[in-house]
Amino acid sequence: MESLFIGHSYIDVTMRTEVMPQGDEKEVAEDYAISFGGNAVTAAFACSKLGAKGVNLITSLAPDWLGHMFMDMAATYSIRVHPRRVHRSSLSFVLPNDGKRAILRARDDNFLEDFPRLDLHGLRVLHGDGHLPDAAMHYARACRERGILTSLDGGALRPRILEVLNFIDVAVVAEKLCEQLSLSEEDMLSYLKSKGCRIGGVTNGEKGLLWYDESGEVQRLAALPVPHDKVVDTSGAGDVFHGAYLASYLERPEAPWAEHFRFARAASGFKVQHLGNEAGLPTRNDITATLAAFPPAD
Repeated sequence: MESLFIGHSYIDVTMRTEVMPQGDEKEVAEDYAISFGGNAVTAAFACSKLGAKGVNLITSLAPDWLGHMFMDMAATYSIRVHPRRVHRSSLSFVLPNDGKRAILRARDDNFLEDFPRLDLHGLRVLHGDGHLPDAAMHYARACRERGILTSLDGGALRPRILEVLNFIDVAVVAEKLCEQLSLSEEDMLSYLKSKGCRIGGVTNGEKGLLWYDESGEVQRLAALPVPHDKVVDTSGAGDVFHGAYLASYLERPEAPWAEHFRFARAASGFKVQHLGNEAGLPTRNDITATLAAFPPAD
């Protein structure tokens, strides 16, 4: 086990449509995709697709057809799943439109059992998204004690997430969390520094990433200049970003974080051009091609 991801799993149904039916109306979507979903879950799949070995995942799992589908997907990507049982699988309907996406979710987070305790021998990276807070807290603390790199996707204010931050090395949060805590992007970076995060950042869509590096220097990493008419589905782009920078770290842990984030930026640039999470997972060749097609200004 080299990497461990902790988060809630979904099956995502993504539909591309210009018209939303109302009342008794019926419409036919222009296109659709069905894939795995969930923040840390998608990051795990992205990390594995980019060549990382020994990817493990603690996540919710139900004994139903969607649960079987999820396990088949995980096996295809050589991800070892450590399930935490629930009655029913969680489902997301994702509707991308004009660079944004609306999401309707049905979630079962009434766990039927405690989270699994794993042997951390050989573990190099832990990543969570704030879901399964008891498991996130347990493993973040254990990894900090062992000197294992810890990473957090702070997409929103979730139970115990601010407590977990005390044990996080790399914290990349969303603009939404800034809003929920009434902090500007700059204030959020100061807050992450106060928590002891060695690397911290705030993602903000087309504006890219405002972050601080190993020395504490604040800088902005602009998003790749993907033309608006090439943007198909932004859902999951942040999750792919997390999975990609962890894949980069696992390959070259000695490299500066600016390089890991540039690699991840290209992965996100690929994702937004594809419908659904699975179609948006890049290979390393895809990242090279994305950089060639949309060279960054920096």
